[in-house]
Amino acid sequence: MGRRPQIVAYGGGGFSMEPGNPLLDSYVLSLCRRKKPRVCFFPSASGDADHYVVRFYRHFSSAVCDPSHISLFRRDCGPGAVREHLLKQDLIYVGGGSILSLLGVWRAHGIDEDLRAAWRSGVILCGVSAGSLCWFASGLTAYHRDAKPYAGLGFLPHSNAVHYEEESTRRPAYHAALRDGMPGGYAASDGAALHFVGKDLHRVVLSRPDARAYRVEAAGEGVVERPLEATYLGERPPIALAA
Repeated sequence: MGRRPQIVAYGGGGFSMEPGNPLLDSYVLSLCRRKKPRVCFFPSASGDADHYVVRFYRHFSSAVCDPSHISLFRRDCGPGAVREHLLKQDLIYVGGGSILSLLGVWRAHGIDEDLRAAWRSGVILCGVSAGSLCWFASGLTAYHRDAKPYAGLGFLPHSNAVHYEEESTRRPAYHAALRDGMPGGYAASDGAALHFVGKDLHRVVLSRPDARAYRVEAAGEGVVERPLEATYLGERPPIALAA
């Protein structure tokens, strides 16, 4: 495809968290070159929950996109040649849920390497919550309440924290992990998305004017947290997603 790899990591938002606010999802569609983008959904972190898949298809209408999904928990769902299918996509969208379950099933099926091949070929990757955390070298998961570190796919050599200002335990747990040696990285609240080109942060976009994103890293025995400049997407017209 001749494009540099791109990842858009939502701190929280998109169709599953902001059903009346299409701004983040419209943004990732605007990055696609095809007029009717091919969009593939991975609901793995939710155990391929039926309601999640239905909401994806309702949101990413076939009148606007060419939607598909891959299920790893259902025998009769998804294409057989996964890598071939992924390489034909314009956008791969990963849903939220348990990051540990997501990474476990992906690694068992070799999906991690399929996604790496798609990313390197120029297919845009995006996701929310667990679908954001997965792309980074490490970060924190709080799916089962107590925040703890995980080892991600490492496409991006940074750490990541999501739902950063919505859950009171996220910030102190992330700071503690950084002081314990976790590599510096990025934190985003709900409504904020980190857009990486290659392995570098390109820009931050917001679906809510009060959303925030930060660069966070250890400094001596403390932690430095720097707010990042961001663009509120409400200042531009969204792409209609429903037919």
